[in-house]
Amino acid sequence: MFQTELTKRFGIRYPIVGGTMMSISTSDFVAAISNAGGLGILASAIYQSKEEFADAIDRIRELTDKPFAVNINLFPSMRPIDNSEYTDVLVDKGVSIVETSGHSVPAELCDRFKAAGMTWIHKCVGVRYAKKAISIGADMVTVVGYENGGATGKLDIATLVLVPSVIDAVDVPVIGGGGVSDGRGVAAILSLGAAGVIMGTRLMLTEECPVHDNLKQALLQATELDTMLIMRSLGATHRVWNNSAAKKCLEKEDSAADLEEILSIVAGDNARKMYSEGDLDAGVISIGQGIGLIHEIPTVKDLFDRIMEQAEESVRRLAE
Repeated sequence: MFQTELTKRFGIRYPIVGGTMMSISTSDFVAAISNAGGLGILASAIYQSKEEFADAIDRIRELTDKPFAVNINLFPSMRPIDNSEYTDVLVDKGVSIVETSGHSVPAELCDRFKAAGMTWIHKCVGVRYAKKAISIGADMVTVVGYENGGATGKLDIATLVLVPSVIDAVDVPVIGGGGVSDGRGVAAILSLGAAGVIMGTRLMLTEECPVHDNLKQALLQATELDTMLIMRSLGATHRVWNNSAAKKCLEKEDSAADLEEILSIVAGDNARKMYSEGDLDAGVISIGQGIGLIHEIPTVKDLFDRIMEQAEESVRRLAE
């Protein structure tokens, strides 16, 4: 059994963090991840009001007594969120772990996280950004390499270089990931010195993940070659599944289309249609290169148990 700074600090069984996924990291899915021994993270940006957000936290606590975290999204949004109000909810509900992702964290939010005694994790893309977050109070940082699904940042550094670079540069625990889909990947990330491993793509293909089975079955057939990068021309590069919507987005970028045309393709409402109705080309979906290592759709608990068994086997094999 792997005991790390992450498992000890949060009281979780496995050093696995469920990556925050917009419209997917709901209360029920977060509780399933936490109940399976990992750390589930609720996507606050899913919720339309602070009342809905508060209800979502209550729902998690109905479903699990295990630790969980909440993500505060700092990326620009078509539906602006008052993160100060959402932080009010975190404080009122006694949430003890907060993750931030996106642009620079406003100083007033940092101060409130610390005053409330929360453990603050900041997800960033490289050494400079990690150091900045730590300088204003972050207790941990998360970094994911270029293989990951979703926002890849501007640095294009692969996991095996990025994770140890950040670990060498900072004095707080680091959670690493990017392309991790099995126990071999977990063992590799921990061997680099990380305190924990973050997974997103692999968790999409689980029974509890709230996306349509049509989408799960299609992704099950995908290989490591079936992702592409879009929105680089906007300074917001994302790795996504290379369906027709993603290809159309890239065509629009290549033809210097208006921002509005591009956003109409990548809009969250389109992705939600994929998730709820199974329309595989309605929008784009963030997927990492690790999709090629996924061959089944287990429960989250079965997945975590088997991943950690494989991680232990990987370490034992090296010692033979």
